[in-house]
Amino acid sequence: MDSRLISIVVPVFNEQLSLEALAREIREVAASHTLNVQMVFVDDGSTDGSLERLRAASRDDPHATIIELRRNFGQTAAMAAGFDHAGGRIIVPMDGDMQNDPRDIARLLAKMYEGRGHDVVSGWRKDRQDTFVSRKLPSMIANWLIGYVTGVRLHDYGCTLKAYRREIIRDVNLYSELHRFLPALAAWNGARVAEIPVNHRPRTRGLTKYGIGRTFKVLLDLLTVKFLGSYMNKPLYFFGKLAVYALLIATVVMLVAIGQKYGHFGQEALHLNRNILVTLSVLFAILSAQCLVVGVMAELLVRIYHESQGRPTYRIRNVYRGKTAGARR
Repeated sequence: MDSRLISIVVPVFNEQLSLEALAREIREVAASHTLNVQMVFVDDGSTDGSLERLRAASRDDPHATIIELRRNFGQTAAMAAGFDHAGGRIIVPMDGDMQNDPRDIARLLAKMYEGRGHDVVSGWRKDRQDTFVSRKLPSMIANWLIGYVTGVRLHDYGCTLKAYRREIIRDVNLYSELHRFLPALAAWNGARVAEIPVNHRPRTRGLTKYGIGRTFKVLLDLLTVKFLGSYMNKPLYFFGKLAVYALLIATVVMLVAIGQKYGHFGQEALHLNRNILVTLSVLFAILSAQCLVVGVMAELLVRIYHESQGRPTYRIRNVYRGKTAGARR
């Protein structure tokens, strides 16, 4: 790891029309601000000519790394692959569609070293160049909900352009769509998080890969993040609460059934063997016991998780470094 090196991680999926221009812009920004930059491109199973364009754009660049995944694993897995192969102390992921502006990289770094310093600087697409109904409105709702649930208030969790200190994300395992929750996960681990507005350019090349349907996946992942943040090391507390609630409901329902047996609710006495509330009470009691069993099993799984070595969520076919990135094999 080079403490002076800035690793730019770019997950790529069918973005052949923008890659050469993006690589050129990153080099120009690095030269104008005297930044020691490593570019890490991760081809996430592209079916167009993206890999060939990447290799052509990186042929004479000794600081370029191209990672070719065996198939399309998704943006989160691609970013995880890029993070694992990044050699810099600071890692800056960004999209490969040219909508993120490489000139904002210097601004992110400046914010990171401002004052006491920050561990994560998140980009905020304040003037987002996307359609309102299908992209901006669902994003606004999701950002508010994520901030409310996690307690880490950011305007734009979905902006890929962020800057992370390597030690902050070193022990974070990425899967599903959890890359967008990285600032919250980092903040839960004591990281200082900041946010700055960044330029968001309209898409002029290729087609967007995301639609409104992705919002529902994000909401489901939010449940996972909340569980990881609050109960990752103590799942029995979560399932124990459910067990207590279920047992309380079972007790109340049974008391109501007993009251009905003795006619305490202004009606004729109702025998317990004819009262559906007795069955309902038993069901909640069984649910309570099941929650406790699941909680104990979850505790055991957590112990296994912490004591075992994690495995990556991706599989690599080839890694091309420096001048060999443009060479045929």
